[in-house]
Amino acid sequence: MLFAQIPGIQSVKDVLTQAVANQHIAHAQLFLGAEGALNLPMALAYATYLHCENRKENDACGQCAACSKSLKYIHPDTHFVFPMGNLKANKDEEAQKIEKLKWWRSFLLENPLGNIEDWANHYGGEDKQLNISKEESREIIKTLALKSFESKVKVMIIWQPEYMHPTAANGILKILEEPTPNTYFILITNAADRLLPTIISRTQIITVPLLQDDELENYLITKKGIDEKRAAQITQLADGNINQALRLLAREEDDNTQRFTAWMRACYRREFISLLTMADDFHNLDKISQKNLFSYSLNLFRETLLNLSGATGINRTRGEELKFVQDFSKVLDWKKIEAGTKLINEAIYHLERNGSAKMIFLDLSIQLHKTFQPK
Repeated sequence: MLFAQIPGIQSVKDVLTQAVANQHIAHAQLFLGAEGALNLPMALAYATYLHCENRKENDACGQCAACSKSLKYIHPDTHFVFPMGNLKANKDEEAQKIEKLKWWRSFLLENPLGNIEDWANHYGGEDKQLNISKEESREIIKTLALKSFESKVKVMIIWQPEYMHPTAANGILKILEEPTPNTYFILITNAADRLLPTIISRTQIITVPLLQDDELENYLITKKGIDEKRAAQITQLADGNINQALRLLAREEDDNTQRFTAWMRACYRREFISLLTMADDFHNLDKISQKNLFSYSLNLFRETLLNLSGATGINRTRGEELKFVQDFSKVLDWKKIEAGTKLINEAIYHLERNGSAKMIFLDLSIQLHKTFQPK
């Protein structure tokens, strides 16, 4: 992975490259980001940069022997620790270790933006409890005791350390505080609150923010080849979470703008026959599409509230969406929007707990109709 392959967040890239240029590299860094942040790709690009034989000011060269290996995730001086579910016992531990690493490398090559669920699905462990075993801490110490093979530095990347067995977490404290010379730890987490305070205190925190709307939208247009209208809609729903954006792109084929517009008009006009048909259609959607429609609805309620308050400068709608928001603002006030938002959040709650999608949609529609009526 190269920094150039990561959309946006230039400020984080600058912090990392300047630290290398100034030779002020912390021996242990914690790449912290919310779910959907690009902290794993950022760590991979940083490791490539550390090993590169012909570094540029802002990125690795991508062409030297070290980069060639790093980009395939086979550099002998970059080591990985990652959570896995318990596998069937294998008498040949070395063969099993090689197999795990093979799965991991193929995951990084195929889906470097993926999250923990994507990883579990990749190797077939979605029904298993993920963890980093206590044996891993001994393996880390053993690995880092060896001299580097090719590079001037050794890099130990620990992905999702919150999944560490308590014994494993405690087992790396000493080496984390006093690593062997030219050894760098990169810990990558979405849940710092689940880490031992003693681990956090031994690291320099690098916060990796979610993508800005323009960064995510540009990525979807230039890298995924979708039109501006679709990219804007997905960006609004994803709220900076690139994993969510890619899931929406892969699974959501319907046009939420038209669906939401027709739904709200039917609610407002009390068109119960139409609402019954819509409820059947909603019931036939998959769970993700059902939740996405509700999430989209919350976003449009928010945009309507911004329009009502005159904060059009931070309004993210355009085209058909903007026209609908402007029309919607004429019949709603902030109290109705607040009430509608609460109702949709309650519907999401029941949907996530496997309530009847049809009944949830119908009940929500009736409650929204009552909310929209003049007092």
